[in-house]
Amino acid sequence: MKLLRMQIPALAVGLALNVTTRAAALTPAETKAIAEEAFIYGLPIVMNYGVMYEYAVDKNSSQFKAPFNQLNSMHRVATPEDTAIVTPNSDTPYSLGFMDFRAEPIVISVPAIEKSRYYSAQLCDGNTFNYGYIGTRATGSEAGHYMVVGPNWKGATPPGIKRVFNSTTEFSMVILRTQLFNPADMPNVIMIQEGYKVQPLSAFLKQPAPPAAPAINFPKIDKELAKTGFLDYLAFCLQFAPPGPEEKDIREKLARLGVVAGKPFDFKALSPEQKAAAAEGMKAGEEKVKQTVTTLGKNVNGWIVSDPDGGRAFFNGNWPKRAAAAMAGIYGNDSAEATYPLAKTLPDGEPLDGSKHNYSLTFPAGQLPPVNAFWSVTMYDGKSQLLIKNPINRYLINSPMLPNMKKNADGSLTLYIQKDSPGKDKESNWLPAPNDLIYLVMRLYWPKTEPPSILPPGEGTWKPPGIVKAN
Repeated sequence: MKLLRMQIPALAVGLALNVTTRAAALTPAETKAIAEEAFIYGLPIVMNYGVMYEYAVDKNSSQFKAPFNQLNSMHRVATPEDTAIVTPNSDTPYSLGFMDFRAEPIVISVPAIEKSRYYSAQLCDGNTFNYGYIGTRATGSEAGHYMVVGPNWKGATPPGIKRVFNSTTEFSMVILRTQLFNPADMPNVIMIQEGYKVQPLSAFLKQPAPPAAPAINFPKIDKELAKTGFLDYLAFCLQFAPPGPEEKDIREKLARLGVVAGKPFDFKALSPEQKAAAAEGMKAGEEKVKQTVTTLGKNVNGWIVSDPDGGRAFFNGNWPKRAAAAMAGIYGNDSAEATYPLAKTLPDGEPLDGSKHNYSLTFPAGQLPPVNAFWSVTMYDGKSQLLIKNPINRYLINSPMLPNMKKNADGSLTLYIQKDSPGKDKESNWLPAPNDLIYLVMRLYWPKTEPPSILPPGEGTWKPPGIVKAN
């Protein structure tokens, strides 16, 4: 469904902090309340920092992609061998890069791409706000140059720039997705990826570079360190994220606890009662986020359809929703770009289990998912949420495969969801299932806005049909 789900495990908190006298004056009840809010507010920020550290800072990481202001393109789609990311997208090969705006803006250049091929460049900042899109839906298929600036940029827009995008933080990620029609199409995708470019504005203008931004000693982070130093990482990240108007209240509360942008924080300076209260509050915050995840979507015929991601205006200070979106799957698209119905059960709530039943999913005639780009249904193991090995190496069925699929006599389309072949005559419509619990993700890229439409998510005029047990 999403690019990455780097969940931070249960926090038996040992937060490393440098506490002010104001923190020492807090009662245990106040400490607990602020720590709870701090976890909810900070979870997406700390999760994003963990990804940035692995992708752009730690060159020894197995997940390292490229230094800041460079792109790394993956010339393949995910397979069962890919286990680092849950619910991996096997539709669109990725090109990824983190950008540093402290010295100057960054220019993203894209080549002309045929109108029949969907692509998108999602811009997501350190607050996990989606603040802009380049691509088929947002800007069209023509070649172009786009400037991305940090929160403190005041300069002019140079000639040749089609549009300027404003990040709310000094570091930001660009996630490029390029549609792959079929395995033989990969050389074409690679040619397109080679046309994507990320570079500083001075390089784009062929001018001398401005003075470099000060070097940063990025603190090492992994899941264990995130558990023991959560608020320390949050304080570090906040120095690169000037607060918006809706953050005034939470930032003041954080300061009362001693969590100040760019300042270290010493947990040891808290009293024993405050330490216990802080740990209790952080744990309560985590539980609240987990509960919010369960309320993100609406059940439509057994599919959970939600609208969890967006920009600063979309969240408007709803920190539980922002945290739940990150925990459910960080870097999710806006629903206008892609909507993701998810299914683990039949419409009546019975879990999907390939070891017990065969299933089918039938789209009535004329009622395929209404999209401007393309749609897919991807199969995952219900426990690990990873792709599964199968005899035909098929992990999804998507709309580009329709010409080779068989429709029913009435024009409807049935997908066969089972662990064993439904027979040679039906194999073109077979989505191999695990011999265990099943998790299905439907991806609707650039969903239509006019009826029938899945938009608004869960309330639209088009409903994903329910999965049924096969006779």
